[in-house]
Amino acid sequence: MVGLGNPGERYRRTRHNAGFMAVDVLAARARAAGRIEDDAWVAEATLAGEAALLAKPLAFMNASGGPVARLLAARAASPSDLLVVVDDVALDLGTVRVRERGSHGGHNGLRSVVETLGTEDFARVRIGIRRGELPADLAEYVLADFPPEEVLAVQEAVGQAADAVLCLLEEGAAAAMNRFNAKREIG
Repeated sequence: MVGLGNPGERYRRTRHNAGFMAVDVLAARARAAGRIEDDAWVAEATLAGEAALLAKPLAFMNASGGPVARLLAARAASPSDLLVVVDDVALDLGTVRVRERGSHGGHNGLRSVVETLGTEDFARVRIGIRRGELPADLAEYVLADFPPEEVLAVQEAVGQAADAVLCLLEEGAAAAMNRFNAKREIG
């Protein structure tokens, strides 16, 4: 399970790091200690009763594909074994969506993973980060910290994304989509 984000303290609380935040929640729940392995932070964990690898690529978002491909290759895993958690500016703040596969939808981190792996056939959990109308400078928006009035909604959404990951692993994509893709009011 890979969460996408940007490395470094500067980006830790930004909208673009919702995927990293979900990995942190899962690692804490599993009491999994992490380490740096090449160009990713990784932690061995037990999720839904199965051994799993939690990872945060240490490349910037737009170059996430390389570290993801290397992690898969090092473990002789295929894209079908991959689950990516990512922010989504097209979704309202707090919305969580599960997909078995799909396009990158304009998300540059997903675009990098899709282009590097040569396939869209991997599961993803998307966390909505948009509140209100989007500004003209989208990069500035996604790289900004969540304002204080949004923090509780973000924490709740990240927790729901972690729950969605566990549901997807335990019960499969159909159950996770039915449970988490419903419209929710958060924050």
